[in-house]
Amino acid sequence: MFWACGRTPLLDAPSCGQPEAVRPCSNHCGDGQQVCRNDRWQPCEVAPRRIVCSDACGEGTALCSNNTLGDCEVAEPASATCMTGCGPGRRTCQRGVWGDCEFVAGPRACSNTCSRYAGDGSQSCVQGSWGPCVVPRREDPCTGVCGTGKLVCEDGQWSVCDAPQPLPPRLRAVIRDFTPQTNSDFERPDLLTDVDDRGVVLPDLGADGLPVFALSGPSLTISGPQSFATWYRDLPGINLKTTKDLGLVASQDEPGLYVYENRSFFPIDGELFGNYDNSGHNFHFTLMSSFEFLYRGGETFAFTGDDDIWVFINKKLAIDLGGVHQPETASVDLDQEALALNISPGNRYPIDLFFAERHTIFSNFIIRTSIADVGSCP
Repeated sequence: MFWACGRTPLLDAPSCGQPEAVRPCSNHCGDGQQVCRNDRWQPCEVAPRRIVCSDACGEGTALCSNNTLGDCEVAEPASATCMTGCGPGRRTCQRGVWGDCEFVAGPRACSNTCSRYAGDGSQSCVQGSWGPCVVPRREDPCTGVCGTGKLVCEDGQWSVCDAPQPLPPRLRAVIRDFTPQTNSDFERPDLLTDVDDRGVVLPDLGADGLPVFALSGPSLTISGPQSFATWYRDLPGINLKTTKDLGLVASQDEPGLYVYENRSFFPIDGELFGNYDNSGHNFHFTLMSSFEFLYRGGETFAFTGDDDIWVFINKKLAIDLGGVHQPETASVDLDQEALALNISPGNRYPIDLFFAERHTIFSNFIIRTSIADVGSCP
C-alpha cells in the first residue's frame, strides 16, 4: 500500500467525494494540502521552504522540496585559527568539512651557503613546513693551477671551479726484471699465503735516493740487505732494465682527482727475461718512479696493489705496504701528515714510489691522487 504525505493512503483509499475538495496534510517539509481529483486524494503538496540546520561548519538552512530535505547550506564558509609547522594559520569549513590549516603569512627571509649577505634569500611554507631557502644564483671568481675561472652556487650547492685543469700526469717508471734464479726474493716457494712485511725499510731515503733495508738479516719475505740492494739498482746478470710511461686520467666521478688503475699490471710481458714458465706473464719485476709537485694544501695520495709498495714524500716514508700479499690499500692525507713529512704549502717536494711484483698469480697497480701539477697545463 502506498501513502501520500505520510497520512492518507493512495490506493485502496475511500472515495474522496467532492471533486476539487481540499484537506490539510503534512510531510517532511511541513504542512500542506491535498486536492480531490478523479475521486482520489492527490499527493500532499507542501510549498518549498528552508529549514534551519547545522553541520561541522556552523548553522545554516536546508531547502526542503518534494518531501526531500537538501544539504545543509551555511551562508558563509566558517573559518578558525590554527597552527602550522611554520606558525599561525587559518582553516575554512565548507560542506561540513574543515579544510587543511594554511599558513597565512608570506615567505620569510633566509640565507644559505650561496648568500652574499644575511637574509638575501626567500623561504616559503609548503604543506606546513618551511621549504628550501632560495637564493639568487651566484658566481664567484676562482683560481686553479692553470688559470682563473668561476665558481657557481645554485640551490645551496657550490660547483667545482671551472678554471683550466692540468693535463693528467704521466709517470716515467724505471722497471727492472728478475727471475727466481737471479734473486731468491722472487717467487719464493715458502710464501704460499699472504705475508705482510712492514718496517723493512728505513723511514728516510738513503743518500742515493733509494730505500734502505732496515734489518741486518732476513725479514719475513726478503732474504736480507744484500738481495734487497739489487731491487732498484742496475746489476748485469741479476736484472734487466727498461722504462715505461704510466698515464693517469682525470676521474669522471671526482673532479680534481687523477687515477691510474690497472688490475692486470704486466708492463713487461714478453720483454727482458721474458714470461715466467707458462703463465703468460712476466711476474718478477720492480718499478720506481720519481717526480716533484707543488704542495698547495689539501692533496691526497692513495695506492692499491700487490706486492710491495713504498711511497716517500719529501724523502719521508708516507706509505708502507711491504710484503707478498693480495691487493691492499693505503693512503696519505698530506695536510694531516705535513709535520711528519716536513712540508708546508707553497713549496715543491719530491715523491718517490717503489713497487715490486714478486709472486704469481695477480698484479694490481692503482694510484688515486689529487696531486695535479706533475702534468702540464693545456
